[in-house]
Amino acid sequence: MSGLKRTISTRTTRLTARASPYNAGVTLFESEPATSPRQSKRAKVETKVEDLIEENSKDKSPADAPVPSGSTPKRKGSANKSPRKPKPIPQSLAVPHPAPERWKETYDTIKQMRSRITAPVDTMGCDQAQFKETDPKNRRFATLISLMLSSQTKDEVTDAAISKLRAALGGSLSVDNLIAADDATISEAIGKVGFWRRKTEYIKKAAQRLRDEFGSDVPKTVDELCSLPGVGPKMAFLALQVAWNLNVGIGVDVHVHRITNRLGWHKPPTKNPEETRLNLQSWLPTELHPDINHMLVGFGQVICVPVGPRCDLCELNTKGLCPSAQKASKSKTRKAVVLTSEASVPAGGSLPKVEVEIEAEEDNTGLYIIAGPSTPEVKNEETW
Repeated sequence: MSGLKRTISTRTTRLTARASPYNAGVTLFESEPATSPRQSKRAKVETKVEDLIEENSKDKSPADAPVPSGSTPKRKGSANKSPRKPKPIPQSLAVPHPAPERWKETYDTIKQMRSRITAPVDTMGCDQAQFKETDPKNRRFATLISLMLSSQTKDEVTDAAISKLRAALGGSLSVDNLIAADDATISEAIGKVGFWRRKTEYIKKAAQRLRDEFGSDVPKTVDELCSLPGVGPKMAFLALQVAWNLNVGIGVDVHVHRITNRLGWHKPPTKNPEETRLNLQSWLPTELHPDINHMLVGFGQVICVPVGPRCDLCELNTKGLCPSAQKASKSKTRKAVVLTSEASVPAGGSLPKVEVEIEAEEDNTGLYIIAGPSTPEVKNEETW
């Protein structure tokens, strides 16, 4: 009940005596409030509040004037405030990461292995989407859309979704065709990719932005690409490399992030692909930036897979170049093993191959080729 208490102010009064008009023997006393020399606290507070209101009203601009009843108040400064610009994508470290020991030997060994591997990225990667378009703008746009759909999705699924989307749009993957299509048509075409509902919204909004702000073409800078909905640094760097042949950075996905950490190239280990990218860009020669993504992605799809890496097939293991190498273990979940060897090259002839297939117990995984120059090697059959 403390909130209901009243403050009783003390007042000084003066009493005046006079005789009662009805009874001469009775004296009446009347009180007269005297003016106190001190002002009460309440009066002081009220005065201060009035002064503050008066001062504020003098400083107010017309925009801050009270809003008439029935109208919607406007936020201060909302009329002229421009949209917040996204932060620029960092391109370098303040202190460069030191180059790992024997990195060049490791790089060359992986490159040699990759030359004998046919991985999904080689035939169904995002760079393949452009080849079914004839118009240069459509080629660049198809590359961007393929990259946007590839997030959290296998290459074979992305490739099928791009083909289905192209057919749904009338045979050409263009900005105008995508904008004209309704969401249900787009969703039906890309329904097998990861997060297809969100990506339907992203690619539709991105196409509208490209039409309104970039002349229906793919932008030429990382920051502009990353301003599009659903586009991150990895997609931006790869889009510039494939669409515009611009080498401005490394596209780092989960494969590049995983493999370079397994190789011990980051001290301390990086926590996300962006940290990995900045580390690599600080010491890897610029001329190798465009190739390292494609090389390591295929290597990660076939040999250095996320679970159960094929260290038994990896030359980094035999050369002592991988600190994360594991001992080979038998698995019953592998579909088939294909041994591929190449005979000696006849004069002016091609390289005949001899393949021997050995079936395993289960058949729930894929099959990929590793062709050795002289020694038989094994196809990988893991999924990722």
